[in-house]
Amino acid sequence: MISVESLTKNYGPFRAVDNASFTVERGETIGFLGPNGAGKTTTMRMMTGLFPPSSGDIKLDGYSISEDPLEVKRRIGYLPESAPVYLDMTVEQYLGFVANAKGVVKKNKKEQIEKAMEACSLHEMRRRTARKLSKGYRQRLGLAQALVGDPPVIILDEPTVGLDPTQTFEFRNLIQGLRGDRTIILSSHILPEVSMICDRVVIISKGRIVAQDTPDNLAKAAKSNSEFLYTMTGESESALQGIEAVSGVSSVSIEDREEENFKIRITAEAENDPRQGINRLIIEKGWNLLELSVVTAGLEDVFLNLVTREDKQGETT
Repeated sequence: MISVESLTKNYGPFRAVDNASFTVERGETIGFLGPNGAGKTTTMRMMTGLFPPSSGDIKLDGYSISEDPLEVKRRIGYLPESAPVYLDMTVEQYLGFVANAKGVVKKNKKEQIEKAMEACSLHEMRRRTARKLSKGYRQRLGLAQALVGDPPVIILDEPTVGLDPTQTFEFRNLIQGLRGDRTIILSSHILPEVSMICDRVVIISKGRIVAQDTPDNLAKAAKSNSEFLYTMTGESESALQGIEAVSGVSSVSIEDREEENFKIRITAEAENDPRQGINRLIIEKGWNLLELSVVTAGLEDVFLNLVTREDKQGETT
């Protein structure tokens, strides 16, 4: 549905986005991740037609942002980081203004306003001015304006920044309620938020796309070796030496000691699971195994690894 092709944006000698390419399928929810200054907002502004690209193109349903900007804009609802609301307008008045700006035909205008308020739970606030809304309700109003006109694509730039935990939880639920009906691109640096909401992740660093896949697949790719945690009772140093000699064990370290119990972290060699050998050793030595757990990489590990790697490469060039 959306194709970002070799997108580049220069500000004088500074390159904010560098040859970025990715696709978004219809109905997908994509998390657009990156540290501050990575090029997330610049990319989104080019996708919505606010900034022209220096080179490359963005296509939505076959329409090019360079050649058919109005056709692309008609298909996109956009919520920038700060909700674009007029403070002296009521919720209903503002959504009516947005409907007019988007060219919603008069006979559909009321229905569009009602649908947007219902989707964002704004009916009780319809006659309240935006000035008197809390930060959370202003963000809801910002989302509602993006929904007016039923655009098939919604682009949200850091939508939960500045919200308290309750407001953040409620706003995430609103976004999740839109999944499947629309294609959603969500920019964020809050990793748990992306993991909970998004089908796929695109990670950008220093203007370059460094990874794109599902959160689970990225986590698997980031961890070439398996890690296990064994919690046992017994003599920790003897266990450390014994396990270190088991075939398939790459490294062993004491993770934690508590009275008679200790926890050992074991890293396995690629494609060589040492657990059977370790378990035999535990039985032979008469150690008491209390717990065995597999350590898995999360989206946070993937993000930090990729961004750190990109920083190191930048230092050497």
